Amino acid sequence: MPTVAPLDLEGHVLGAAFLGNIPVFATSAGSIHRLDGGEKVTQAHQGLLTAVKDDNNQTLLTGGEDGKVLRIAHDGSVTELASMPRKWISVVAPGPQGAIAYGVGKQAFVRMADGRTHEYAEERTVEGLAFAPKGLRLAIARYNGVTLRFAAAEGKPVDLEWKGAHTGVSFSPDGRFLVTTMQENALHGWKLDGTGETRHMRMTGYPSKVKSFSWSAKGKWLASSGAPAAIVWPFASKDGPMGKAPQELGTRANILVTQVSFHPAEDVLAIGFIDGMIIAVRMADGKEALLRRPGKGAITGMGWSADGKLLAFASAAGDCGVVDISG
Repeated sequence: MPTVAPLDLEGHVLGAAFLGNIPVFATSAGSIHRLDGGEKVTQAHQGLLTAVKDDNNQTLLTGGEDGKVLRIAHDGSVTELASMPRKWISVVAPGPQGAIAYGVGKQAFVRMADGRTHEYAEERTVEGLAFAPKGLRLAIARYNGVTLRFAAAEGKPVDLEWKGAHTGVSFSPDGRFLVTTMQENALHGWKLDGTGETRHMRMTGYPSKVKSFSWSAKGKWLASSGAPAAIVWPFASKDGPMGKAPQELGTRANILVTQVSFHPAEDVLAIGFIDGMIIAVRMADGKEALLRRPGKGAITGMGWSADGKLLAFASAAGDCGVVDISG
């Protein structure tokens, strides 16, 4: 599978994404590299801590050691959304209607499209943020669970408790489930039934921490890293993965999966490994296709183009590129 326009960047690359049809790569030094008729560079932060694609408007949302939250467009233009001098912003989340969320210490902030900002104090450090697929409901991952709040609305938050450190959080595409990554080698989930009742889902047995997870386009599957295969949990039934075993895809002896990314339309999963290899696996029959041979550094980011024909990838050693799978 040929790599189109390979890039060898200085240092650690945190993520790769397509903004429209432009692949972008974000380095920990704070530079954003675009492949747009050649390589173009935007120096965005003095030290980048997080970069998340905002699918709502095809931009990149970033937070840095300089206390800034930025929105970066496909042409490299930068909009400053927040500034907290002398603070580190390591967690950001895109939301509907132009809203964004970011966390600083024990505080979560929601900035609306018109610039109004709402602040929420938590008892523990904000570790992860995610908006529900519809409406301005925000999940805040923290020690011992998740707080659910309706941004910009008064009302008592809902606390979902589970002992341990919850480091990341995500809603299923239909909003029925909420899943967190944990400091221990596990995922934890809650079934949200809309009546205020919740049910726990424990997803354990990983040999290492889960640092990457990805929902399939229709939300039937949740893929995760942290094992020598992609661990894929079934979420099609009303109770999700409760009582069901996950599928293990792309198994390689003693070589950990570091990144997973579902195709935007098909039930096809891209799997990136600690040795730089990338494969694609079709859920229907487990058929594998090699997208990239082992290379420098662990895969640290992957992102599909909107039409699903191209996959951008990044590595810890600065090896980046785009794989054309249309053939």
